[in-house]
Amino acid sequence: MNADSDMNREELGNIMTVRTRPATLVVGKSNGHQENEGGSKMEPHVGLEFNSAEEAQEFYNAYATRMGFKIRIGQLYRSRVDGSVISRRFVCSKEGFQTNSRTGCPAFIRVQKVDSGKWVVANIKKEHNHEVEASGEICPSRIQRKSFPTPRSSLGGASRTGIRSHEDDSPSGMVDIKRLKREEMDAAVSGSSGEPYKGLEFNSANDAYKFYYTFAANMGFRIRIGQLFRSKHDGSITSRRFVCSKEGHQHPSRVGCGAYMRIQRHESGRWVVDRLQKEHNHALGSPLDPSRTMSVASKGCREEGSSVLENLDLVETNGGLSLVRRVRESRIDNDWYNVLLEYFQSQQAEETGFFYAVEMREGKGMNIFWADARSRFSCAQFGDAIVFDTTYRRGSYSVPFASFVGINHHRQPVLLGCALIADESEESFTWIFQAWVRAMSGCRPVSIIADQDRAIQHSIAQVFPGTHHRFSAWQILAKEQENLGALLSMDAEFKYEYEACIFQSQAASEFDFSWNMLMDKYNLTENAWFKEMYQMRKSWVPLHIKGTFFAGIPVDGSLKSYFSSFLTAQTPLNEFIVRYEKALEKRYEEERKEDFNSFNMQAVLHTKDPIEEQCRRLYTITVFKVFQKELLDCYNYVGTKVNVEGAISRYLVQNCGNGDERNTVAFNASNLNISCSCKMFEFEGVLCRHTLKVFQIMNIRELPSRYILHRWSKNAKYGIMRDSDSLGGSQNFKALMLWSLREEARNYIEAGTASLERYKLAFEIMQEGRRNFCWQN
Repeated sequence: MNADSDMNREELGNIMTVRTRPATLVVGKSNGHQENEGGSKMEPHVGLEFNSAEEAQEFYNAYATRMGFKIRIGQLYRSRVDGSVISRRFVCSKEGFQTNSRTGCPAFIRVQKVDSGKWVVANIKKEHNHEVEASGEICPSRIQRKSFPTPRSSLGGASRTGIRSHEDDSPSGMVDIKRLKREEMDAAVSGSSGEPYKGLEFNSANDAYKFYYTFAANMGFRIRIGQLFRSKHDGSITSRRFVCSKEGHQHPSRVGCGAYMRIQRHESGRWVVDRLQKEHNHALGSPLDPSRTMSVASKGCREEGSSVLENLDLVETNGGLSLVRRVRESRIDNDWYNVLLEYFQSQQAEETGFFYAVEMREGKGMNIFWADARSRFSCAQFGDAIVFDTTYRRGSYSVPFASFVGINHHRQPVLLGCALIADESEESFTWIFQAWVRAMSGCRPVSIIADQDRAIQHSIAQVFPGTHHRFSAWQILAKEQENLGALLSMDAEFKYEYEACIFQSQAASEFDFSWNMLMDKYNLTENAWFKEMYQMRKSWVPLHIKGTFFAGIPVDGSLKSYFSSFLTAQTPLNEFIVRYEKALEKRYEEERKEDFNSFNMQAVLHTKDPIEEQCRRLYTITVFKVFQKELLDCYNYVGTKVNVEGAISRYLVQNCGNGDERNTVAFNASNLNISCSCKMFEFEGVLCRHTLKVFQIMNIRELPSRYILHRWSKNAKYGIMRDSDSLGGSQNFKALMLWSLREEARNYIEAGTASLERYKLAFEIMQEGRRNFCWQN
């Protein structure tokens, strides 16, 4: 890949205009009669046929131009059988509420592929909820695409944009390479021979880009568009970064060059160079012709855009729509395969439990998965609730690194496997999930937190049938901003009612009623995202999630990244293994510290209730503190028996100081089964204050063992594996015992070699233990 194509791909990540063939080429067919759009005023209607979806798009584009509005490409629908596109939707450019210029216009047409291979208009709505412009000459106007910006993290870090429409960003710093005409570049060449320096001002980000592009061409290097930064207040672009094309390590041609120019927007509206690095770590080439290379880049963009429905598929990725090539190509640089395979082989030589797999396709490497012995052992104990962490998708990461993470008995993240993802297709995610299942001896989680993309949803349903898939919180928030951002920011009443519907609904009927009320009151009946999210409510609405075990990971939050700051967005290949192992060691040390504390320290008791002493003896310190808080809070509640059916009594448990908080607890006196409407035990695995209040009323002095989950106990990790029957074959159980004993022995050896006296004591204990084994035989 040359630098020109690198630049094109960067530009495609920032601005994409889907171009069509001239409208005079559109041929529609209705009732067997062909019409030439160049000389016809045909109106769209249900039953109108086209030879392809692209023809339908061009027809609607020409019709829209004639009527005085613009269109965008809306949703697509795929076959559940073979995944092919069977339906497409083209909408008015003012559909939705993503920007202030959009009015939620309901006008659209939907074309559907029939058995004959033709595409037929299946649905249509002609009415707009805004004034259309005066009709003009029919010309192939631009079709605007939805804007799907990558959500910013809570820390306000850099974020890369997805495909964006011109109406969203041109005033606020978006660089549109397609607008840099040849004559503009010629003018830039003739009038911009100076060097960049801090404090240099520009009228726009485009002007800054043209200046740096010309400077780079004169110096003998090429540039790419790097990170952008957005305001936390209104989302507008506040800073842009232009880098040398050899920045980063994503491609063999890139050498991590540090040369760049950053511009920042001032209150005056002008853009000022605030950071600059001129030094390169590679030899520069001969001076280039900026106008020629710019035209080549623009040509590449046009060619890429013109093949939308021919060589590319419009699919949902990273919470938005992206153009993805049908031919699967790995985004993993070839050097990664060599380095990782060498690392995997060395690890296998050291430990027999190390597992790795590489997907090969037509002789080329694709996806990679690996898990060490510790991860495989941890899965047997903590693989019930997992997070498929794809943090790399939120920013400009140089490698698509993903991880499987669980929650250990100290409520810490525990690694359950890693992967490099070749492409974001359903095939890739399915292969990775299947590799994880093989590594974990057939283990399938109760629940999984992962992104919402259709490809991931389908793969989880296929590989983990019965597993409750919960959507990532960051992605839900991002999609809310995309589809309801204007309403949420401008209408305080809507924001209150929307959040109350989601977070305060106590029953399915209550949620349904509130949701339907929002649709009617705020004219959201035609909002495709709103309707889709209702259909998928069991994957993100707290009411439907809290009845499934998620190890207490908050509904409105997500688990902290296991590798945190060790593996950053631009971690180079030559540092990846070292940083990866440092992160593992840090997490292992944190876990060992909590293990030591749980076995050698005791939390302070605050009551004389025997249940508190029972749980202190069994739980880890971290989990005991969670339980202890519920126990102390239960003294602020009162319980009233409201119903008796045989052995089952129902209690209404209310907060003494807050009458609005009330929960229903069902208690079976014959077997001591208990359940609460708050579902805390089902979600977190720890009994809530409401059930503990009823146990107090019934004078229960010891909790039944089923309400103290083994996974939260001090012995969850080592020594005790009570569910041996569920661990698969005897070979799998033997491997688990081996890993458990080996880990315990490692800790024993570390303690025994601290001094000569400890060594002698440790050796004597080992000899005594060996004699006991011999006597038992």
